[in-house]
Formats: sequence, C-alpha cells, structure tokens
Amino acid sequence: MEGVRWAFRCGSWVPTRSEWILAARCVQLEEKERIGQFVFAKDAKSAMAGRLLIRKLVCERMGYAWDGFRLERTARGKPYLPRLSPATGPASSHAHWNFNVSHQGDYAVLAAEPRPQVGVDVMRTSKPGSSSVQEFFRIMNRQFTDLEWTSIRAAGSDRDQLDLFYRHWALKESFVKAIGTGLGFDLQRVEFHISPNQMREGQVYRQTRMYLDNEEEDWTFEESLLDKDHHVAVALGKQEDDGSFCDAPPISFTLLSFGDLVSRATPLLEEDPAYWESFQKKKDAPSRQSERQ
Repeated sequence: MEGVRWAFRCGSWVPTRSEWILAARCVQLEEKERIGQFVFAKDAKSAMAGRLLIRKLVCERMGYAWDGFRLERTARGKPYLPRLSPATGPASSHAHWNFNVSHQGDYAVLAAEPRPQVGVDVMRTSKPGSSSVQEFFRIMNRQFTDLEWTSIRAAGSDRDQLDLFYRHWALKESFVKAIGTGLGFDLQRVEFHISPNQMREGQVYRQTRMYLDNEEEDWTFEESLLDKDHHVAVALGKQEDDGSFCDAPPISFTLLSFGDLVSRATPLLEEDPAYWESFQKKKDAPSRQSERQ
C-alpha cells in the first residue's frame, strides 16, 4: 500500500466566509477552540489546514467515516488516532498507518505510511530578522555538528548557505518528530551527510544518510522542494519486515486545494458565524517564521 504525501498552500489561501465556517465545522470542538486562540491569521490557517489534512487521511486511506473517529494528542502534543474496536473501525489492515504534519512558511504538509515510523518537516529559506547570516549561524551553532557546519559554510553565497542550513534543519526535525522525543533531544547526536548538494524542483531524493551517535542508521530520508523557497524532508524509520518500501519509487507531494481538503468532510459541529468574525479580527503575520505543528 502506497504512502501519502500531501501539501496545502495556506500562505496564499484567503478563506471566504463560507470556507472558514465550513472548515471550523469539520474539526473537533477542542481543535476549533485551539485554532481560534491564535493571534495571527496565518497561524490559524496553518493549524486548520493541518487538522483537515489528518482527517482527510483517516477518512480516505484508513477507511473511517469523517464523523466516525476522534483524534487525540500524546503528552507531547502529537496527534494520533486511538485504536478502535473492530465493531467501530475498519479492517485491521488499515490500522497501522503512521502520520505526521508540519506547517511553516507558506505550506502545511502531511506524510503518512502504512507501517514505518514517519516524520515530516517543511522549512522556508528566509533571511534572519535583524542579524547577519553569519551572526545567525553563530547563535545556532550548537544545533549542528562540525561536519554539518563545514558543509553549510562551503555552500557559497549567503542564500546558498541559508538553503543548506534549512535543509539540515528540516532533516533533523523530521527525524525527531518521527521518534516522538520532542524538544529535549540533542540535535548534535544526529549528523546528516547531504547528497546531492543541490536539489531541483519536481524531484525526490533519497541519497542523504544519517548518523546517530556516530553510527550510520538504516533510516530513509526523502527530500524535495515544494518551490524554490521551501524544503521538505520525510523521515522513514527502519523496517521490521523485508523493507520493501525502499524498493518503491519515492513519492512526490501532491498540492491540494481547499476543495480537496473537505471533499469527503462531514460537519461535526453547528455553524458558528462568530468564528468568522473572530478570524477577520486576527492580525496579519509578522515578518518572522511561523510555528510548526
């Protein structure tokens, strides 16, 4: 069974009244309330898209009705689908999916696989706020190994160095999210040997290798560009069986529209016009990177 790679460009999504009210009706109440607490419209849109991506996956690929399940969160805040009884859920072959979402820059993304651990992270290449690139690197020095910094600084121009910086960052975050350890993980424990040095849009690469505590690990990392400014990395864990997914071609991200997100949706909540009024009052995003989900 093939995995899933979906992307939604929430940065260019300007919700209409009917779209935002419908979206709010199609997520669980606690998630609607959580999204409503965001100060910035961009963060609210990204979080909403992330929840809709997950529900679309569970509905279309795992066989549950849109209104036939509840998503929960781990102690670290990672969404998951609790195991349901055979009487309430589909066949057990659908029950082993792992999924992960990320949103940053202009995109919300989801990666899912029937069996292996999976983590995803998207990063936009952007100039640091008020500091120079080199000062930004100095502040972030403890996040990467000496070899990784050598690779980053050898990239050429400031833009090329930032590209490689964010590519390394997405790789590390995808791994940490796959194993579910959260913010306490020492990022210097993992070292990435990047290949190729430059990527092209429209291609998915699997050549990069990861070393954990100086030992090469049998993880697969799929890297691609959503556009010239956005890197996305998907971490795929070790296989317990024959590892056949590595023999299949890598999966490109499919860009979805809002209509795609809600094509199978069934409203869970009553219509709430005040939710739209509250959204209209939210501020435009500041000139900083938005948070990842």
